[in-house]
Formats: sequence, structure tokens, C-alpha cells
Amino acid sequence: MGLRRVQMLVQHRAYFEHKLKDRLSFLSGKGIKSPQADKDTLVRKLKANIRAVNNRLRVIADNEKRTEEMAKIKEGRAAAPQKEQEGGRGEKPKKAPEEGKGKKIKAEKKAAPPKAPEGGKSLITTESTEEDKATMEKKVEETREEPAGQVKADK
Repeated sequence: MGLRRVQMLVQHRAYFEHKLKDRLSFLSGKGIKSPQADKDTLVRKLKANIRAVNNRLRVIADNEKRTEEMAKIKEGRAAAPQKEQEGGRGEKPKKAPEEGKGKKIKAEKKAAPPKAPEGGKSLITTESTEEDKATMEKKVEETREEPAGQVKADK
């Protein structure tokens, strides 16, 4: 948050504190003492406003502190790889891909297999027969939606 926001919140807090002080002096002039003055609705509202402004200022201060810490961490990270690049990068031997194993799938891009339907059979099969292919094609044709206004033709 910007400096203007902080200044505005400080001004709001001063305004609410001034109003609270005026209200308490008014109530004491009427003869209402402190325990009963705390129950006054305007006093409670002004105190709540002061608490809210203080919370906002605290959050802004925490954010600024975290931003400064992150900037220090980024500076440290930026300085660290330069040292490593000079000595360590070119020395690592690269592994040649082994032949006969087929395609390798990176662990990061591996997706979990889909869950089995209620029937118990999994959707992924290692071998598929011609009958399975034919039934799958029929199911796909049945599930295809027809455009609006057209009637589905029976075979």
C-alpha cells in the first residue's frame, strides 16, 4: 500500500480519537461515569472504528515487512547462481538416453489414471480386441449430440 493510504488511515484514527474524547467529556459533563459511558452506542462505535483503523495499519506494516524480506531473499537468490554457474555447471556429465526403453514420461507431467466406473473395469486397458473397438465406436456414435432442430436418424 502507498504512503498516502497510511497517512489517510492515521488521519482517520486521529479524527476518531478526537471524536471519542469529545463524547467522553460530554458524557462526563452529564454525570455519566466511565463504566456506563462504555455502554454508550456512540462511544462503542468510535472505539470500533479506532480498532478497525489500527488493524488496517498493522496489516499494511506486516505487508511492507514481508515485501522487504522477499526483496532480500530475491537479492540473495540472484547473487547465488552467479557463483554456481562459474564452477559447477559445465562439469556435470549428461546422461545419454538408453535405447530400447521407449519414450520417457516426466514425473511432473504424469497424470493420474482415471478412476474406474462403478462396473469395476478400468477405462485403461493394455490390450484391446476388435469387439471392444466396435462397441466403443457404437457408444461414441450414440452419445454424439445432434445440432438443434435436427432429428436423429435411426439406423
